[in-house]
Amino acid sequence: MASYDVIVIGAGPGGYVAAIRCAQLGLKTACVEGRETLGGTCLNVGCIPSKALLHASHQLHEAEHNFAKMGLKGKSPSVDWKQMLSYKDDVIGQNTKGIEFLFKKNKIDWLKGWGSIPEAGKVKVGDDVHEAKNIIIASGSEASPVPGADVTVDEKVVVTSTGALELGKVPKKMIVIGAGVIGLEMGSVYARLGAEVTVIEFLDAITPGMDGEVQKQFKKLLEKQGMKFVMGAAVSKVDATKTKAKVTYKLRKDDSEETLDADVVLCATGRRPFTGGLGLEALGVEMSERGQIKTDNQWRTNVPGIFAIGDAIDGPMLAHKAEDEGMAAAEVIAGKHGHVNYDVIPGVIYTAPEVASVGKTEQELKEAGVNYKVGKFSFMGNGRAKAVFQGDGFVKLLADKDTDRILGCHIIGPAAGDLIHEVCVAMEFGASAEDLALTCHAHPTFSEAVREAALACGDGPIHM
Repeated sequence: MASYDVIVIGAGPGGYVAAIRCAQLGLKTACVEGRETLGGTCLNVGCIPSKALLHASHQLHEAEHNFAKMGLKGKSPSVDWKQMLSYKDDVIGQNTKGIEFLFKKNKIDWLKGWGSIPEAGKVKVGDDVHEAKNIIIASGSEASPVPGADVTVDEKVVVTSTGALELGKVPKKMIVIGAGVIGLEMGSVYARLGAEVTVIEFLDAITPGMDGEVQKQFKKLLEKQGMKFVMGAAVSKVDATKTKAKVTYKLRKDDSEETLDADVVLCATGRRPFTGGLGLEALGVEMSERGQIKTDNQWRTNVPGIFAIGDAIDGPMLAHKAEDEGMAAAEVIAGKHGHVNYDVIPGVIYTAPEVASVGKTEQELKEAGVNYKVGKFSFMGNGRAKAVFQGDGFVKLLADKDTDRILGCHIIGPAAGDLIHEVCVAMEFGASAEDLALTCHAHPTFSEAVREAALACGDGPIHM
């Protein structure tokens, strides 16, 4: 029986980061992982492989639509799907091997297998029981079933995001159930590769919880790229054969029933905590009605010595939120002050254009009765964006009308996922819109659009 200061269950972004931080702080650490590779859902069947396919499909889109405009002529590239999947797998391999190297560098033991907690202070992996003064549960999440619908996932014709990364060929017709981040990212990949993509969404707007103006503009741009949307529709069943599927749904406005045929159906109706098999019920660990592990503000459960982070607990299911919590929980265990600022956690959708946000939406500020102001700037006024055919979209900065303090930012446009971070840093330091407006930004860059939105919170932008 091995004994540790900390055993982390799960080697996804939250788990492996927690393990590395624990080791850096001088704690003897092990990490339990049942997959053949480290990195969890994100590195193996989520964030990383999907970004590889998004990048590849964006290059194809550029070649088909913009190369000729720039004087780059010749035969348009064709899609070698097998090679594209090979490229995606190579990207996964580089990243997962990188985590394995970091484990060795930091002297973290990888306990291979699926873990459970027979009692506080003990973790069972296979037939072996290990002792741990502290346990961090970082077990992640899994795809949620389509609510209220008769759907059987086979990961070939009816797939989750996992199967969508491994299709045998690019489908002619794809139906995506759910207009959230995963559905729109994967739907846009296949739309750019030539599939006819229809998205069915229960609500009346895409990307729930996002700024209303961004939602409308985003949907228009995706439609312009060829994606179709059926809004306000509840899927009731999916009938599938080995090669085809038929999706039945009801429109909420009049209860009329419709059907659509597809070669592949992607179920993208969110994710739920993956905590089965850990033995939490027998331990008496408190859970929420949504199946999340309850924790206090130091990521402790109600059972002494057991912590939980990431998708297994409350909050947005984002890899970087899990990473922050992993570092913070490690610091708490080491007797330091772990901290996560939940008001400054950015969210990004990696379509083209990208969509990014941080802080409050305008709708949230209205509901809270906050006296706010809006600074907006279109990428059509940004020289760099126009030069690379990415003038669609805008930056929207929200600031307190009385104090000028930045309260939120919403970007749809080129490199939005990178641009959002200067606003994150500004918010972390309690900056005002004027602070951002007075900061010199290099020209020509996309980032000038953020400064212009800040200027729009004052006397007005220069280039609009």
